[in-house]
Amino acid sequence: MTDPLTARLATTVHAARSAQGLSASALAESSGVSRAMIGKIERGEVQPTAALLARLSGALGMTLSELIARAEGDDRRLLRAAEQPVWVDPETGYRRRAVSPPGGGPLELVEIEIPPGTVVEFPPGSTTDAHQQIWILAGELRFSEGAEVHELVAGDCLQLGPPTGRVFENRTELPCRYLVALAKRS
Repeated sequence: MTDPLTARLATTVHAARSAQGLSASALAESSGVSRAMIGKIERGEVQPTAALLARLSGALGMTLSELIARAEGDDRRLLRAAEQPVWVDPETGYRRRAVSPPGGGPLELVEIEIPPGTVVEFPPGSTTDAHQQIWILAGELRFSEGAEVHELVAGDCLQLGPPTGRVFENRTELPCRYLVALAKRS
Protein backbone atom coordinates (compact mmCIF):
# COMPACT_ATOMS: atom_id res chain seq x y z
CA MET A 1 0.00 0.00 0.00
CA THR A 2 1.30 3.44 -0.95
CA ASP A 3 1.82 5.88 1.91
CA PRO A 4 -0.11 9.18 1.65
CA LEU A 5 2.91 11.40 0.90
CA THR A 6 4.12 9.08 -1.88
CA ALA A 7 0.64 9.21 -3.41
CA ARG A 8 0.56 13.03 -3.19
CA LEU A 9 4.07 13.26 -4.66
CA ALA A 10 2.90 11.08 -7.56
CA THR A 11 0.01 13.43 -8.28
CA THR A 12 2.18 16.53 -7.85
CA VAL A 13 4.95 15.37 -10.20
CA HIS A 14 2.40 14.41 -12.85
CA ALA A 15 0.51 17.71 -12.47
CA ALA A 16 3.72 19.79 -12.66
CA ARG A 17 4.86 17.91 -15.75
CA SER A 18 1.46 18.25 -17.41
CA ALA A 19 1.17 21.97 -16.54
CA GLN A 20 4.41 22.58 -18.43
CA GLY A 21 3.25 20.52 -21.39
CA LEU A 22 6.10 18.06 -20.93
CA SER A 23 5.88 14.45 -21.99
CA ALA A 24 7.39 11.82 -19.71
CA SER A 25 10.14 11.44 -22.33
CA ALA A 26 10.93 15.17 -22.28
CA LEU A 27 11.09 15.18 -18.47
CA ALA A 28 13.29 12.08 -18.57
CA GLU A 29 15.67 13.76 -20.98
CA SER A 30 15.92 17.01 -19.00
CA SER A 31 16.16 15.33 -15.56
CA GLY A 32 18.27 12.29 -16.34
CA VAL A 33 15.63 10.10 -14.67
CA SER A 34 14.41 7.23 -16.85
CA ARG A 35 10.94 7.40 -18.37
CA ALA A 36 10.10 4.10 -16.68
CA MET A 37 11.05 5.48 -13.25
CA ILE A 38 9.03 8.66 -13.87
CA GLY A 39 6.05 6.45 -14.67
CA LYS A 40 6.52 4.47 -11.45
CA ILE A 41 6.81 7.70 -9.44
CA GLU A 42 3.71 9.21 -11.07
CA ARG A 43 1.72 6.03 -10.39
CA GLY A 44 2.89 5.99 -6.75
CA GLU A 45 4.54 2.59 -7.20
CA VAL A 46 7.85 3.66 -5.65
CA GLN A 47 8.91 6.02 -2.90
CA PRO A 48 11.44 8.22 -4.70
CA THR A 49 14.81 9.01 -3.16
CA ALA A 50 16.00 12.53 -2.39
CA ALA A 51 18.33 12.43 -5.41
CA LEU A 52 15.49 11.44 -7.77
CA LEU A 53 13.14 14.10 -6.43
CA ALA A 54 15.88 16.73 -6.67
CA ARG A 55 16.54 15.82 -10.31
CA LEU A 56 12.83 15.96 -11.15
CA SER A 57 12.17 19.20 -9.27
CA GLY A 58 15.21 20.83 -10.88
CA ALA A 59 14.03 19.81 -14.36
CA LEU A 60 10.58 21.17 -13.51
CA GLY A 61 12.12 24.51 -12.47
CA MET A 62 11.32 24.27 -8.77
CA THR A 63 13.17 23.50 -5.58
CA LEU A 64 12.79 20.19 -3.79
CA SER A 65 11.02 22.16 -1.04
CA GLU A 66 8.48 23.53 -3.51
CA LEU A 67 7.75 20.09 -4.90
CA ILE A 68 7.15 18.62 -1.46
CA ALA A 69 5.13 21.67 -0.34
CA ARG A 70 2.89 21.27 -3.39
CA ALA A 71 2.44 17.62 -2.50
CA GLU A 72 1.40 18.67 0.98
CA GLY A 73 -1.22 20.96 -0.61
CA ASP A 74 -1.27 23.44 2.21
CA ASP A 75 -1.34 27.24 2.19
CA ARG A 76 -1.16 28.10 5.90
CA ARG A 77 1.14 30.90 7.07
CA LEU A 78 1.83 29.29 10.46
CA LEU A 79 3.24 25.81 10.70
CA ARG A 80 3.62 24.45 14.22
CA ALA A 81 6.63 22.23 14.92
CA ALA A 82 4.44 19.17 15.36
CA GLU A 83 2.81 19.81 11.96
CA GLN A 84 5.98 20.32 9.94
CA PRO A 85 6.13 17.58 7.31
CA VAL A 86 9.07 15.21 7.56
CA TRP A 87 10.25 13.13 4.64
CA VAL A 88 12.83 10.36 4.96
CA ASP A 89 14.82 9.09 1.99
CA PRO A 90 14.17 5.33 1.88
CA GLU A 91 17.69 4.67 0.56
CA THR A 92 19.91 6.77 2.86
CA GLY A 93 17.82 7.71 5.89
CA TYR A 94 18.35 11.40 4.98
CA ARG A 95 15.63 13.23 6.90
CA ARG A 96 14.11 16.46 5.65
CA ARG A 97 11.77 18.66 7.70
CA ALA A 98 9.94 21.50 5.94
CA VAL A 99 10.18 24.22 8.58
CA SER A 100 8.60 27.05 6.56
CA PRO A 101 4.85 27.30 6.16
CA PRO A 102 3.92 25.99 2.71
CA GLY A 103 1.88 29.12 1.88
CA GLY A 104 4.60 30.33 -0.44
CA GLY A 105 6.92 33.24 -0.30
CA PRO A 106 10.43 33.96 -1.45
CA LEU A 107 12.18 32.23 1.49
CA GLU A 108 12.17 28.56 2.51
CA LEU A 109 13.71 27.02 5.61
CA VAL A 110 14.45 23.30 5.65
CA GLU A 111 16.05 21.26 8.43
CA ILE A 112 18.11 18.29 7.28
CA GLU A 113 19.49 15.40 9.30
CA ILE A 114 22.03 13.07 7.74
CA PRO A 115 22.66 9.81 9.61
CA PRO A 116 26.21 8.80 10.56
CA GLY A 117 28.29 7.41 7.71
CA THR A 118 25.87 8.58 5.02
CA VAL A 119 26.53 10.13 1.62
CA VAL A 120 23.76 11.93 -0.29
CA GLU A 121 24.52 12.97 -3.86
CA PHE A 122 22.65 15.46 -6.04
CA PRO A 123 23.95 15.29 -9.62
CA PRO A 124 24.43 18.34 -11.86
CA GLY A 125 21.10 19.67 -13.09
CA SER A 126 19.22 18.49 -10.01
CA THR A 127 19.27 21.83 -8.22
CA THR A 128 17.61 25.09 -9.14
CA ASP A 129 19.26 28.49 -9.27
CA ALA A 130 18.12 29.60 -5.82
CA HIS A 131 20.26 31.51 -3.35
CA GLN A 132 21.05 28.95 -0.64
CA GLN A 133 22.90 28.95 2.65
CA ILE A 134 23.65 26.00 4.92
CA TRP A 135 23.96 26.58 8.67
CA ILE A 136 25.32 23.60 10.62
CA LEU A 137 23.31 23.06 13.82
CA ALA A 138 25.02 19.92 15.12
CA GLY A 139 27.69 17.53 13.95
CA GLU A 140 30.02 17.76 10.99
CA LEU A 141 29.38 17.89 7.25
CA ARG A 142 31.71 17.42 4.32
CA PHE A 143 30.03 19.30 1.49
CA SER A 144 31.26 19.19 -2.10
CA GLU A 145 30.00 21.40 -4.88
CA GLY A 146 31.72 20.29 -8.02
CA ALA A 147 35.45 20.07 -7.26
CA GLU A 148 35.27 22.42 -4.26
CA VAL A 149 35.10 20.71 -0.85
CA HIS A 150 34.01 22.37 2.42
CA GLU A 151 34.53 20.82 5.86
CA LEU A 152 31.80 22.30 8.07
CA VAL A 153 31.19 22.04 11.84
CA ALA A 154 28.45 23.27 14.18
CA GLY A 155 27.96 27.02 13.85
CA ASP A 156 29.50 27.29 10.36
CA CYS A 157 27.39 28.90 7.63
CA LEU A 158 28.14 28.44 3.93
CA GLN A 159 26.64 30.34 1.00
CA LEU A 160 26.32 27.89 -1.88
CA GLY A 161 27.70 28.64 -5.31
CA PRO A 162 25.99 28.24 -8.70
CA PRO A 163 24.01 25.03 -9.32
CA THR A 164 26.32 22.06 -9.84
CA GLY A 165 26.66 18.50 -8.63
CA ARG A 166 26.59 18.43 -4.82
CA VAL A 167 27.58 15.78 -2.30
CA PHE A 168 26.65 15.85 1.40
CA GLU A 169 28.72 13.49 3.57
CA ASN A 170 28.50 12.72 7.26
CA ARG A 171 31.73 10.87 7.96
CA THR A 172 31.23 10.79 11.73
CA GLU A 173 29.44 8.45 14.13
CA LEU A 174 26.88 11.13 15.12
CA PRO A 175 24.01 12.60 13.09
CA CYS A 176 24.62 15.89 11.30
CA ARG A 177 21.81 18.47 11.45
CA TYR A 178 21.75 21.64 9.41
CA LEU A 179 19.36 24.33 8.27
CA VAL A 180 19.05 25.25 4.61
CA ALA A 181 17.72 28.71 3.77
CA LEU A 182 16.61 29.06 0.14
CA ALA A 183 15.53 32.23 -1.63
CA LYS A 184 14.50 32.24 -5.27
CA ARG A 185 16.62 34.45 -7.47
CA SER A 186 14.78 37.12 -9.43
